[in-house]
Amino acid sequence: MSNESAEQQSGTLHFLDYWRVIRSRKEIVLAVAILVVLTGTVYTLMLPNIYASSARISVAEDAPEINPFAAQQNYYSSYNPYFLRTQFEVLQSKPILYEVINRLNLQSEWGKEGEKLPRDVAYKILQNSISVFQQRDTSLIVISVKRDNPNEAAKIANEIAEVYHDSRVDLSLKGSRGAIDKIAEALKEQRDRVDAAEQVVENLRTQFDIAVIGGEGSVDVDNIRLQQLEGDRLAAQREMVEKKGMLDILEGLNDKDLIERASYITFDQFVATTIQQIQDIDVQLSSLQADYGENHPEVKKAKLQKETMEKTLAQRLTALRNGLQTEYVMAKNNFESLDKILAGVRSTSIESQGAKFRPFRNAQDELESEKFIYNQLKAKHRQEIITLEVPRNPVEIIDTAEPNNRPVSPNLFMNVLLSIFVGLGAGVGLAYFIEYLDTSIKTADDVERLLGLPVLGLIPQKVRPLVEEGPDSEHAEAYRVLRTNLAFSEGGSSKGAFCVLSGGAGEGKSTTVFNLAYVCAQQGEKVLLVDADLRRPVQHTILGVSNRFGLTNVLLRDVPVEEAIKATSVPNLHFLPSGRLPRTSLGVLDPKRIGELITSLKSKYDVVLIDTPPLVGISDSSIIAKEADGAILVVQYRKYPRDMLIKAKQMMETLGVKTVGAVLNNINVMRDDYYYYYHSYYSDYYHSNQSDLGTDDSV
Repeated sequence: MSNESAEQQSGTLHFLDYWRVIRSRKEIVLAVAILVVLTGTVYTLMLPNIYASSARISVAEDAPEINPFAAQQNYYSSYNPYFLRTQFEVLQSKPILYEVINRLNLQSEWGKEGEKLPRDVAYKILQNSISVFQQRDTSLIVISVKRDNPNEAAKIANEIAEVYHDSRVDLSLKGSRGAIDKIAEALKEQRDRVDAAEQVVENLRTQFDIAVIGGEGSVDVDNIRLQQLEGDRLAAQREMVEKKGMLDILEGLNDKDLIERASYITFDQFVATTIQQIQDIDVQLSSLQADYGENHPEVKKAKLQKETMEKTLAQRLTALRNGLQTEYVMAKNNFESLDKILAGVRSTSIESQGAKFRPFRNAQDELESEKFIYNQLKAKHRQEIITLEVPRNPVEIIDTAEPNNRPVSPNLFMNVLLSIFVGLGAGVGLAYFIEYLDTSIKTADDVERLLGLPVLGLIPQKVRPLVEEGPDSEHAEAYRVLRTNLAFSEGGSSKGAFCVLSGGAGEGKSTTVFNLAYVCAQQGEKVLLVDADLRRPVQHTILGVSNRFGLTNVLLRDVPVEEAIKATSVPNLHFLPSGRLPRTSLGVLDPKRIGELITSLKSKYDVVLIDTPPLVGISDSSIIAKEADGAILVVQYRKYPRDMLIKAKQMMETLGVKTVGAVLNNINVMRDDYYYYYHSYYSDYYHSNQSDLGTDDSV
């Protein structure tokens, strides 16, 4: 859990570090952004207006509008995913654009002073002016043209659509005409082959004296005779079989059965009528017998009549059986005769086929094959001619382009918006680049990481001596925090002699030591401020006192230290000026004398704060710092490179100086959000406290 929190905190700090860079260098970011925006705006305003016009066309694969020879119109043709993409390229191809250039005379229109523009140059200009795209979920193609003249843009868009339409129609007709010409050539050659095959058939017919029926010579007489005989034989055989079957049925029946079944076997009308009459008499006889009995004359008469009819029927059936026998014998004899004749004719036909009919038949088959091919070519040729005459419309212009007087380019709003983003990006990039090149101290973490020392105080920018700002200054709180951190630092105490130094000049060391002395005195401590910067003393100017006598006179034993120390307007604060540095300063800052002086001063004051010269390049500060109880290193925010701070640290470690901590000075709290919140908290608290005090006083 702790590891996750640490990672989250690290990620947050990392993000804040990036934001800190942008905030600290916001002037650069804004300057670059404003410069880019101004440049983009001026450039946009200088550009000529560009107008766009678009024409929409519907494209389809080549086919006649109505196919008169198709069994069914195919409304659901197969989808070709590459067709529209191919047409995009065709629309922007050289043949199309060259034709547009010629029709609109663009070489002269775009030329200067009556000179014609080279065609390749005009083609490049036109190609860069057009864009072709598919309207979503349709087969429509949009042709968009951008030019500095709205009328010209519309005219070019419409002309491209027209040229493309004409080229598609011409290409389709050209292909059809080429196919028709090829079919016509093949048809002529096939006609010659048919004529040659007919001549071969006619020569063979004449050579072998083959009798045929029909003008085309396609029917052989011998074959007709053979077919007729075969038909007669089959008819005779069928008749013989029928007679034989009927005869077998009659011979298998006795007279009684024959009488009963006669109406089903024969279709003789007399037999059928007689049988019906016998059946009627049987019905009448049954009725008479029931009414009069067997001996009644009417009954006897009916019986006699029935017997007479039965005898007549029997005689008729006998004659029928005998006649059927005779017919069967005749049919059998006819069949046998026809079979013998057909066998002879077939034998003769087979012999003749081998000698003369086989080449003739082969020639006839070849002729039929050539005729079939000829007829197919003839039909196809006629079909293509008719299809060619059917109107075609592979390209339909849906919307014609119209002049649009509203320019599409330059888009001032979009260009300015883009310039803002580009400018901000460039500014941020430049800020990060400068930040990368800047190796100065930027955060308290940098100080602690490089020196291994705690940061005792964070001093904001534009701080003046508190004697000028007054005890109620909001900046005083930063020095009170410094004093408190000094008292609670490791092994430290607010009592004793402390040397305040810096790595280089101009880091705010003198102001820091004065304000720290001021705050300590304000807290009731007896404080002595010593100006040991003998080369560039400034403390006497802050307090407005004379620098005629001071530390140099004490070290040279010209005056006692008590006479050199001066009282100030700040209660509990005393001041030892630097004094004037003599021309021969060798031996003035003697370590032994410095040590004795500091020991003497600590016995008389609670806090002794010593202002020293810069550490790097001058040896004075190292001599004084070694004799003091501790050293406070002042580091200015974003001033000197880190190498100088590292060098100062190495010097203090070499001399064995006890460094209590560091002070990060001159922080721009308005740039750095971390320090801004830090300063804002104390500022709000200070003002709130002052407001409360004012209320109490009024009460």
